[in-house]
Amino acid sequence: MYEVIAETGVLHLEENLRYATRVERRCMDERQLMTSFWMLGHVSLQDCELVRVSEDAEVVLFKLECSGGHGTMGSARWQFSSNRAYGTLQVRLGGKNMTFYQRITAKRLGKCAIAAH
Repeated sequence: MYEVIAETGVLHLEENLRYATRVERRCMDERQLMTSFWMLGHVSLQDCELVRVSEDAEVVLFKLECSGGHGTMGSARWQFSSNRAYGTLQVRLGGKNMTFYQRITAKRLGKCAIAAH
């Protein structure tokens, strides 16, 4: 069980629209956590996926690969400690000078409860 705080920033928007924060508690493993950037579910990124390019004991790096030929590029980086994980996704949308980032801080809360049937 993790408490997941996702901060999204779109720097070219007006000040009051630039940042959004989302907080939720989710039952997931580290593999699911590394793909939990909610912006990747947006229609403009539907043909994109994060592909792991390197990892060591504490850091995992990803490249954003898109198949649509629209020139969108990006990367993600996850860093893990004993009870927290920090992830940053950076994206530049192709054909536009539009960039955004999403930062996730996930605090491990403990084991997930097993649902009763």
